Amino acid sequence: MPSFVASLATHRDPAARRSAARAWEKLPPGERSALLADPDPGVRRAAALEECRVDARVTAELLHDPNSAAEALRHGLLHRVTAERCVAERTHLAALAENPSLPTDLVERLAVDPEAAVRLAVSLRPELDETRRMSIHFTVEAFARGDVEWVRDGLADPEVLRRAATSAHPLLRRTVAQSPHLPPDLMHLLARTEDPPVEDLLGMHHPDTPEEVLMRVYARLGGTFSAWMAETHARLPREGLAARYADHPDGNYRRLAVRDPAAPPALIERLSHDPAVWTRQAAAGDPRLPFHRLREALHVPELASSAGANPALPEDEMAAVLDRAGVPD
Repeated sequence: MPSFVASLATHRDPAARRSAARAWEKLPPGERSALLADPDPGVRRAAALEECRVDARVTAELLHDPNSAAEALRHGLLHRVTAERCVAERTHLAALAENPSLPTDLVERLAVDPEAAVRLAVSLRPELDETRRMSIHFTVEAFARGDVEWVRDGLADPEVLRRAATSAHPLLRRTVAQSPHLPPDLMHLLARTEDPPVEDLLGMHHPDTPEEVLMRVYARLGGTFSAWMAETHARLPREGLAARYADHPDGNYRRLAVRDPAAPPALIERLSHDPAVWTRQAAAGDPRLPFHRLREALHVPELASSAGANPALPEDEMAAVLDRAGVPD
């Protein structure tokens, strides 16, 4: 894929040439120079934002462009005098706090900055050891999703996985929870953090997420995601769910009872009248639903779609539904 993107460097469409900048390391020097001098300003900007990672002069030039300054400060190579000026002028400090070339003394100054977002950005720097990281006074929103770049880029790297998974920093753990490459010990460690975003991400991305975590994710996320999860996650169980969840106070858990292959038709019918719409819809689409209730469900607006997709619906009833909708033969 990177080689294909790189091949777009000479494409006539500026949008394609902008895409080529994403494969900067794959481009020969001549094509890089051409993109940096491209007639399209968007292409030049995309190329400069890549080149600035190794060229402090390009970084300094980008700081004059309001559309590029923050990103240049986040990734661009910095002369010390430029970094000092940006700190003094408080120019995009949260972005600057992520910059890998920021001198250590300036990192330490930003670690005690009065702005919370700046301190949080410093706490995520990859070179910090755990003691220093957790000595910074930062706050993380309860449901902020982790997107720490150096962890995200290392989701297949065993060393990065271990550093992030064993950290006390919630955003590192939330980012690494997205990796399908977690070894069993780290996956189980994360599953014990009792952090809902970590559990949600494990459930979405890791095939071996423990059953009890999957159940909490299923109930918490609800709606369309739970429907997808119920159909696709290999570890979400089926057997025994009716006995465990048919009378659960949470409708998302009651919906799990429909998954149980041993659930009797009487229970499926009862759940088709459930107070929770997602539970009613799950029951309406189940082939064990008694026929008289299936016919009724076809005329209930929130159940009609599920009932219409029920594999037990006879052909003559399907034809009747189409006739009522005015669909020609």
